[in-house]
Amino acid sequence: MPSLSLVAPGSLDQHTGGYVYDRRMADGLRGLGWDVQVIELAGEFPNPSANALDEAARALAGVASGRLVVIDSLAFGAMPDVVACEASRLCLVALVHLPLSAAALLEGGDEVSVTAMEGRALQSAKGVIVTGRAALPLLERYRLPAERVIVVEPGTDRAPIARGSHTGEPLELLCVATLNSIKGHEQLLEALTDVGPSDWRLTCVGSLTRDLETAARVRDAIVRLNLQDRVTLTGELTGDALEEHFNRADVFVLASRQETFGMAVAEALARGIPVIATATGSVEALLADDAGLVVHVGDRQALASALRRVLGSSLIRAQLAAGASRTRTRLRTWDQAATELARGLEALVYG
Repeated sequence: MPSLSLVAPGSLDQHTGGYVYDRRMADGLRGLGWDVQVIELAGEFPNPSANALDEAARALAGVASGRLVVIDSLAFGAMPDVVACEASRLCLVALVHLPLSAAALLEGGDEVSVTAMEGRALQSAKGVIVTGRAALPLLERYRLPAERVIVVEPGTDRAPIARGSHTGEPLELLCVATLNSIKGHEQLLEALTDVGPSDWRLTCVGSLTRDLETAARVRDAIVRLNLQDRVTLTGELTGDALEEHFNRADVFVLASRQETFGMAVAEALARGIPVIATATGSVEALLADDAGLVVHVGDRQALASALRRVLGSSLIRAQLAAGASRTRTRLRTWDQAATELARGLEALVYG
């Protein structure tokens, strides 16, 4: 029976894209007959305290020698000394959603020191799994051998076609994304104010506590732009509550500055919901079959124009919904993604 230890930077019960990917892949590998041990670290990553690093070192020291250990990059790149100490004893693989250096650049952090730290850590990796092709150019600075880097994109769950808002008055817009500085909520709100006369409501589903500063700025923007009656921030939702918001959505919107793949976009397409999103991650590929409109990151005018086109024409919405419905049948399942991950890990370890 193949086996591995999956090291997560915090509890796998969390609902950001990275944690969902880690959790679903662990479940998928188990379904393929793998023995998967999950090790959950203290949750202070990617900015661990000395105590968190000590705990991580003890956790890895407790893993049997020779075992395959897959470590989420939020932790891997933040503890170069810990992974270097174990590299000769364990088969270490980094699971990279978004390189820490790229996140530091987007968030205004110390990119130089983060790059140096992450680069040292990645030299200890037997291989690297990236969760979207958009991460590949972001890793080029580390000069990793191409044969050590494998792309395994997320899957999606099969879902029924969303019913939408029925009357289309107001049109229901949905954004599912953690409120942080990368996801572009403020830019989306500003673009919506440029749309002109149109009857719409926007629901933003996503954690309001992971980045308190950004959440406060978004709340201030809602007031400043006089959108209190049009925009709802629900916080993080799962299960039936999240499904109900997808089910009544007419259009999915995302103004993110960076995605590695675009899991929330894929989830919208799985329900036949047309999408307006920025050209990040795999969004352009996902929307290639006339399933939505793509605009350049940071182009408020283009985003407003796309919103105006879609909100102002039931014909365009119907055409994009038809494209989304075609796309949904081609989306990979999580089982397929787990099978690809299993093959990738075997190639890294035994290839």
